[in-house]
Amino acid sequence: MGEPELEVCEKLKHLGYARSKHIRLYGEQFQLVSDPFPHETGIAIEVVKRDNQDRRTLKLPLTIRKMAMPKSA
Repeated sequence: MGEPELEVCEKLKHLGYARSKHIRLYGEQFQLVSDPFPHETGIAIEVVKRDNQDRRTLKLPLTIRKMAMPKSA
């Protein structure tokens, strides 16, 4: 895991994408059971749906990742 990915993950945690938080994404309610982490070509989080307790990995959309990316000079 590189330094830029770590920074993005930390910033996402401060923006509310942290363990034990609740979010609405892709039209569904989720509880986060992990902090953000690098996954394949992006950033993901482990979640459980509100209506069942099945745990799954959810890749964060680019628009959310861009909020946490460092500004270019």
